[in-house]
Amino acid sequence: MAHFWWLALLALAAGTCIPTQAGINARLSLWTRSPVLAATISFLVGTVVLTGYVLATRLPLPALRSAAAQPWWLWSGGALGAFFVAVTIYLAPRLGATNMLAWVLAGQMLAAMALDHFGLLGYPLHPLSLGRLAGIILLIAGVLMIRIF
Repeated sequence: MAHFWWLALLALAAGTCIPTQAGINARLSLWTRSPVLAATISFLVGTVVLTGYVLATRLPLPALRSAAAQPWWLWSGGALGAFFVAVTIYLAPRLGATNMLAWVLAGQMLAAMALDHFGLLGYPLHPLSLGRLAGIILLIAGVLMIRIF
């Protein structure tokens, strides 16, 4: 059980990065005058940091010739991340951190439910249940309450 709480705390810490990153990048877009350029700079900095980590820890790289054998969608994660970051940069100053994140979270939960229900992308199969559906409905109700109040 201690392992679960460590993972939960790690997820919470990662969660704090989303509105913080969006706010920082939204300020960056004021300077660049473009959410897409700000996202590009953000990804460039992230790439430098991750490359430094890979080099410092000497992580072994997979064989380059095995890349062609991977499914086509394996390469779409970076594009999805770029879309996410660019959109949050655009939305943050227009919706505010709470509204933006509430809608992002609702979208994440809807996608996660579908991925779990069908066991897509290697996720373990967790069929949609009445309790899970109620949770999504309550989450969307919470998003609407945040927007209204």
